[in-house]
Amino acid sequence: MSNAPTPADSPERAEQNPPSVSAEAAAASAPVSGLQPEASETLIETEVSSDTATVRRAPKYGRFMTLGASLGAVVALVLTLSFTPEQSEFVPVGFDGGQVFGFLLLICASIGLALGAIVALAFDRALARRTTSVGVEHEVAHRVDETP
Repeated sequence: MSNAPTPADSPERAEQNPPSVSAEAAAASAPVSGLQPEASETLIETEVSSDTATVRRAPKYGRFMTLGASLGAVVALVLTLSFTPEQSEFVPVGFDGGQVFGFLLLICASIGLALGAIVALAFDRALARRTTSVGVEHEVAHRVDETP
């Protein structure tokens, strides 16, 4: 099924038909059992205009950056656990495992965040080529001011 407007929705047909009046306003303006309509009742007029819009898909940058930072945290954890410091007589170890993980987490999460943003930008550029134009209709309803 396509998004193309049908002949019944075409702008030419909208121009041929006068603006419609809502059923509630028409029923309210008709006299009921010989009573005259009140002055406070209003008619509502609807105007329809057509236009075209460009539609394209875009990636969610926050999700790509969060995924990159998460992968950076996993890499920091793997690096921390894979390289355990050994005590040496010549070089005293100044950092424990938590401190090493913290430093690596800052570095790897920042790099992962940046890489996630770059991947999202690449996807955005690739998806920008596949844009489509669709027809849209805009309806505006407003009161008709009648002067007696």
